Amino acid sequence: MDLSADLDFARSLADTADAISLERFRAADLHVSKKADSTHVTDADQAVERALRERLAAERPDDAFLGEETTADTGAEAVSEGHRQWVVDPIDGTANYLRGVPVWATLISLAVDGRPVLGVVSAPALGKRWWAAEGQGAHSFDGPLRVSGVDSLADASLSYNSIQQWDDDDRLDTLIELSRKVWRTRAYGDMWSYMLVAEGVLDIAGEPDLKPWDMAALVPIVEEAGGRFTSLDGDPGPWHGSALATNGLVHDAVVEVIRR
Repeated sequence: MDLSADLDFARSLADTADAISLERFRAADLHVSKKADSTHVTDADQAVERALRERLAAERPDDAFLGEETTADTGAEAVSEGHRQWVVDPIDGTANYLRGVPVWATLISLAVDGRPVLGVVSAPALGKRWWAAEGQGAHSFDGPLRVSGVDSLADASLSYNSIQQWDDDDRLDTLIELSRKVWRTRAYGDMWSYMLVAEGVLDIAGEPDLKPWDMAALVPIVEEAGGRFTSLDGDPGPWHGSALATNGLVHDAVVEVIRR
C-alpha cells in the first residue's frame, strides 16, 4: 500500500498538536485533573486530542479513531475493528508535561486491519520528531534511523519507565534480573526510550501496563529502523498491555529472561 499521503497527513497532524501543546507547556494556568484511573490529564491533552479528532473527522471521515482522552475503556478488539484506524495519544508523558519536564510527545499512528503501518512521534519541547511508514524506513529531523548492532545482553543498554510500574505488575524481580545481565540501565522513560532504540543509542526498552495508544506509533518506527517490537512476553504488536523494543539482535534473549 502507498502510505505517502497518510504519512504527510500524520506529520501535519503533529504540526497541529505541537502548536497547541507548546503554547500550554509550563503555562501558569494549566488545568490539571485526575481521571477515573487516577492518572493525570491536562487541558492541553484534551485540546490536542479534540483538534486532531476534528481534523480526522473532516479529512479522513471514513477512518475509525481511538484516542486516550475521548475513547471509553476499550481493549485490543475495539482497536482492530476498523479497516483503517487512527490511534492517538495527545501527550505521552503527561506527568512530565505538567511538571515542566520536556520529555513528552504526541503519538499518532494509522493501523490497518489492526496493524500499525505508520507512526509519528513529535516532541516539540525537545525539538525532535520521529516518523516511519511501512516500506519507507524510519526518519527523524536528523536523518534516517537505524538500530544498533549490539548482539549480546552483556553489552546492551536498557531503559525502562519506572521501578513502580514493574513492581505494581509483579515483575520487579524480572527487571532486577534483567539489569544484572545487561551492561547499563537507565530510566529515560516514556516514548523517548523507544526512539533511542530506533536511533541505535539504546538496545532495549520495555515496560508493563500500557494501552494501545501508548505504543501504536512506536511500532513502525522501531521496526522500520530494523528493530523488533513485541509485548514483554513476545507477542507482536501493541495490543497486549506491555512493550518490549530492541535492536532485534538481543530480543529473544530478553524475552527468555522475562519468561523465566
